[in-house]
Amino acid sequence: MGILDFLSGQFIDVIHWTDDTQDTMVWRFERHGHEIKYGAKLTVREGQSGVLVHEGQLADVFSPGLYMLETNNMPVMTSLQHWDHGFKSPFMSEVYFVNTTRFSDLKWGTKNPIMLRDPEFGPTRIRAYGTYTIKVADAAVFMREIVGTDGEFTMDEISYQIRNIIVQEFSRVIASSGIPVLDMAANTADLGKLISAAIDGTMQQYGLTVPELYIENISLPPAVEAALDKRTSMGLAGDLGKFTQYSAAEAMTAAASNPNGGGGIEAGMGMGMGMAMAQQFAQSPWGAAPQQTVQSAAPPPPPPPAEHVWHIARDGAVTGPFSKAAMGRMVTAGELTRDTMVWTQGQDGWMRAEDAKDLSTIFTVAPPPPPPGI
Repeated sequence: MGILDFLSGQFIDVIHWTDDTQDTMVWRFERHGHEIKYGAKLTVREGQSGVLVHEGQLADVFSPGLYMLETNNMPVMTSLQHWDHGFKSPFMSEVYFVNTTRFSDLKWGTKNPIMLRDPEFGPTRIRAYGTYTIKVADAAVFMREIVGTDGEFTMDEISYQIRNIIVQEFSRVIASSGIPVLDMAANTADLGKLISAAIDGTMQQYGLTVPELYIENISLPPAVEAALDKRTSMGLAGDLGKFTQYSAAEAMTAAASNPNGGGGIEAGMGMGMGMAMAQQFAQSPWGAAPQQTVQSAAPPPPPPPAEHVWHIARDGAVTGPFSKAAMGRMVTAGELTRDTMVWTQGQDGWMRAEDAKDLSTIFTVAPPPPPPGI
């Protein structure tokens, strides 16, 4: 050590800390050789605690204020080392400043989905994330259990461990709460308080406290969310009977544009349905004016008669629609039998093709099955 360094160390007798990093939790006042002048002034500001460590032992904790480092105001120091009256030489000690303000807007979240039993959906998985705030509640415990001799301890050094504690308690609390997943959004404030209280015991062992914990979002797997969207869409459909009729009309319109399975018959049927729907629209209040215009000219020709189209159920799959002519060709090719299950609009459920009224004639070209016992 040079003479200038030694002299500068002897004349410096003001110990304080101002922080502009926003993430430093503990900072050690650096002195060459850790020599602190007897009678030095220690300034501890609001939002700080001062911790004096002498010969490896935590000697004292100072709250905000101005202190003279002398034995008469440091009884712990007196018990650690004998001080002669009037002793003015530097002593070997360290001063740590602990930031006791709140560290806010810290993130937490579940890395993997949490399994739970939902009373409505059964076993399911959820994810969650949010924010929390943390502060040092006991500077001495925090120094002994977490910081040690780290001269500059930042929030990043402990945030990962705290996130793990939060996720663990969140999993336990959410699984035992019995709150349905669909109702969790309305109870995030209460769940946040429960989780904060659950981790308080562990945080006290670190000398920390979590004043606030917020749950920003609780989400389900994408497949479950898609199923919920379908369920919501069904609720918005209103009258399912009308919705079914609309779906059937859409399917028939699509079948009319399909070149397979009926050809011109389906096209004619689609045109007939389109004209019928146009007439219904003309009779509605929105189409009153166009109806008057049409009636003032020549009346439109009636739509051609619509022929039934059929759907076939085979091996767990449904195909069609097929016209009656297409069904006849399938009988000839051996692709359609009397026992094949068929359905058409207006029919009460599925039935054997032989029992369908309009299809019974297409089986006359083939003999019926032999009677039993022959």
